[in-house]
Amino acid sequence: MTSDRILRLGVLHGDGIGPEIVPAAVRVVDAAAAAIGSPAPRWQELPMGHRALQEEGEPLSEATLEVLAGLDGWVLGPHDSASYPPPHRSRLNPSGRIRKHFDLFANVRPARALPGGDPVVPGTDLVIVRENTEGFYADRNTFAGTGEMMPTPDVAIAHGIVTRAGTERIAHEAFRLARTRRRHVTVVHKANVLPLTTGLFRDVVREVGLSYPDVQLDDLHVDAAAARLVRRADEFDVIVTENMFGDVLSDLAGEVAGSLGTASSINCSRSRAMAQAAHGSAPDIAGRDLANPTAVILSTAALLRWLAAHHADAASARTADRVEAAVLRTIATGTSTPDLGGRSGTAAFVEAVVTATREP
Repeated sequence: MTSDRILRLGVLHGDGIGPEIVPAAVRVVDAAAAAIGSPAPRWQELPMGHRALQEEGEPLSEATLEVLAGLDGWVLGPHDSASYPPPHRSRLNPSGRIRKHFDLFANVRPARALPGGDPVVPGTDLVIVRENTEGFYADRNTFAGTGEMMPTPDVAIAHGIVTRAGTERIAHEAFRLARTRRRHVTVVHKANVLPLTTGLFRDVVREVGLSYPDVQLDDLHVDAAAARLVRRADEFDVIVTENMFGDVLSDLAGEVAGSLGTASSINCSRSRAMAQAAHGSAPDIAGRDLANPTAVILSTAALLRWLAAHHADAASARTADRVEAAVLRTIATGTSTPDLGGRSGTAAFVEAVVTATREP
């Protein structure tokens, strides 16, 4: 890929607030690209969630997966799989299908206190690198099926999977990222009560860490890490952990940084990446002009930056920088949605960010 290539990006609006916030990200990226004279992506909208159920009979079709395979990256909106009709409600949700189909093994979730936001811990600036294909979530730890079973109606069983190969590759992602930041990795585990599974995870991360002598490595039990995040989140740089711990801690970190509405995320392998905000579909506020689009806008910027780093695409990096700067400037000057203590609705906030992209 060269810097003058036009990216082809999939857009899946999803459910709940998705049709409000995902188009906002597209609009902001287009505005940022125009402002700096870079080529805007060519967006390809695809059905997902309730729209796909109506049009194709399933929340995410094989045809959509085939189209995604031919694109440079994707922006995935939230899904409300709990509201899908049977049997889709109990099947792997759309994001899970995409993640498993394309082996997106790393979920990278920053938590950053934004100037003008309302952080619990000012100065929070950390990234949680979450292993995305194994661990203790039943939809991630088997080749097929959900990883849960009920031998009797009154007994339910789920198992967790940790492998050396899976841990090694997520550990390398965390250490490489730390080298671009403050060179400090914390591995979070629960080896005192899960010595074989999370103990293996901890030990393999330690082994990988020997190849990165310039990066400081320490470890914490997950409960201790959660407690420290509440008051001392600013002490963390990069946290690496298995998927369930990473999911819980990243939501906590997002709130500590100001709001889960600002929590961006990308899911990636070594060759593919997908932007996906860390929060859910929030059906209770859908259509009410209350949703904060910051997380999906910053997730899309992170996707552009990932593509730039992996494919020598300088134009995408410049666009990502302009998008992020516009969001930060908008919030810092007092324009924000109610979750950050502001008074702007979704549409007004997006308009302000678009305006900010044109500022030098």
